[in-house]
Amino acid sequence: MDGIQLVVGLGNPGREYAGTRHNVGYRVADKLAAGADARWQRAAKFDAEIAEVRLAGRKIVLAKPATFMNLSGRACVALLHWHKFAPEQMLVVTDDADLDVGRLRLRLKGSSGGHNGLKSIAEMAGSEQFPRLRIGIGRPMRRSEGAPENALVDFVLSKFRKEDIAVVDEAVGRAADAVACAIECGMDAAMNKFNS
Repeated sequence: MDGIQLVVGLGNPGREYAGTRHNVGYRVADKLAAGADARWQRAAKFDAEIAEVRLAGRKIVLAKPATFMNLSGRACVALLHWHKFAPEQMLVVTDDADLDVGRLRLRLKGSSGGHNGLKSIAEMAGSEQFPRLRIGIGRPMRRSEGAPENALVDFVLSKFRKEDIAVVDEAVGRAADAVACAIECGMDAAMNKFNS
């Protein structure tokens, strides 16, 4: 097995979701594609947008599932099967409401932590053994603190507060650097460098 070959940025398709907290994974994928002068192409067979780039001297497939967050696994599994990649060769970039805004956390594997995109991928791939990079988006009030039942859904689908925008922009850049580092130097080196 030859390291990371596929980088998937999670988010929701459509203009109304652009700039929302749930779409930071898309933003990192966009940053990587722009840095490599790559163009996105709609690939119906994967239900995703795809860009092929060279990162750290290697051909990498970038993907943004067009399935909405809760069905992200459909696009990921189609890509894994088509390219004959193992789940361990796919790095998934996503938001995390349990991390402070702008904080990064790389992991080699793990549970979904309640994240519907990660849960969909794990269920459809039949494995939690895929690397992931979580980007902190902060969290609203918790249910135990009196928040309404759908507070988290409303929160992740809302845009960042003005005071968080610069922090998030910087985090997206660092996340793109973390992905490049994971590809070039391996996940252990990237975790040591970027897990603040």
